[in-house]
Amino acid sequence: MPLVAEWLNTPDVLGEHEGFTQVIRSELEKRYGEAHPEQQTFVVEMKDGSKIGLISHFLIDRVPTLGTFLIPSERGKGYCTEAAQIVVDFLFLSKDIVRIQAIINIENKSSQKVVEKVGFLREGTLRKYSFIRGKWTNAHMYSILREEWKEPKILTKTA
Repeated sequence: MPLVAEWLNTPDVLGEHEGFTQVIRSELEKRYGEAHPEQQTFVVEMKDGSKIGLISHFLIDRVPTLGTFLIPSERGKGYCTEAAQIVVDFLFLSKDIVRIQAIINIENKSSQKVVEKVGFLREGTLRKYSFIRGKWTNAHMYSILREEWKEPKILTKTA
């Protein structure tokens, strides 16, 4: 938990396309310690056990919504795409849902590429969706439907 608090309190870790808020470690422990079946957060780890980011799914209007971030030194290496694919597979295999969505700042091209590689399609633009670092920003809405997903891509692979 101390590492997650450090990440969330470091503007460079969240990236230029996300808002910045200070997180108190005790509040963070309380938030992640409580059982919320509609929200799960996972630490993204390398095979050597080093922790490089977070991926979560949470509900917006009863629709599972993805959220991710990686530490700057590990971006652009495919880890976020792999983590997103694992969570998409997990959600479609374990829940009776028809759709998963992601809402991404229009300037965040790398996150857009991640969800597109996983099979999400851009549905439209949400105008003035977030107030980030002193200005209103637009976001793109992406989604993948169960019939577009078809089958697990990662969870059934063997070494």
